[in-house]
Amino acid sequence: MGRESQQQVSFTVEQLVAVNPYNPDILADLENYVNEQVLSQTYNLDANLCLLRLYQVSALLLPFKQLIYADTFVFFLLMAALNLQFEPQRMSIQIVERILIKALMAMPAQDFSLCLFLIPEQVQMEERFKTLIVLSHYLETSRFHQFWEEAAKNRHILEVIPGFEQAIQAYAIHVLTLTYQKVPRPVLAEAINVEGLSLDKFLEYQAANNGWVLEKGSSRTQLVVFPRNEFNHPELRKNTADGIPLEHVTRIFPVLV
Repeated sequence: MGRESQQQVSFTVEQLVAVNPYNPDILADLENYVNEQVLSQTYNLDANLCLLRLYQVSALLLPFKQLIYADTFVFFLLMAALNLQFEPQRMSIQIVERILIKALMAMPAQDFSLCLFLIPEQVQMEERFKTLIVLSHYLETSRFHQFWEEAAKNRHILEVIPGFEQAIQAYAIHVLTLTYQKVPRPVLAEAINVEGLSLDKFLEYQAANNGWVLEKGSSRTQLVVFPRNEFNHPELRKNTADGIPLEHVTRIFPVLV
């Protein structure tokens, strides 16, 4: 599929969601759009949340479609009045799994929690989703070593999503550069799960292009000094309006590919 076609699909789905996000007739389009996001390495949280909400629409609501189209508030009234529950037979486990992985890749945004809120507890108890919840907890608490260990045990789930490893590496760098002025080389290696010659190449690139400095520490341990910002140097806050956007960090990772 060419770029022009991809843009058209994206535009069409966004318009469908904007017109009436509670229309069950667009469920298949939204599922296809999740797969499109995976293939094109794009992301649309609003469309994915819309799909998760639609999975909660019971077939009992279908006779009321015209009312739902007219006023989305009617959707919530009907759900409450009929005491409708999640309808698992209408849900694609694979699609929900892909939505959650894409949400993990969006950290530090809280997209994963937003998506998880729309997934019933009985579904969350499936092993694959319990794994993703554990991975999310490790990332939220910056336990990167545990994250990469757990991720290695579940490559069959994660590797089907292109760019997953690079997105998590970018998040780890985001956390380190906002928290520390400098870190030992082994700490950086553990956080981004890169070592040896690959790490050498990565550090050389950062030193040449992004202002990183390599210093000799005690016991011959190399230190990585990050550029100054208002978070790792609080005295700069009065002179800086904004922090370091995550997108500024993500551009450093093509060198690892």
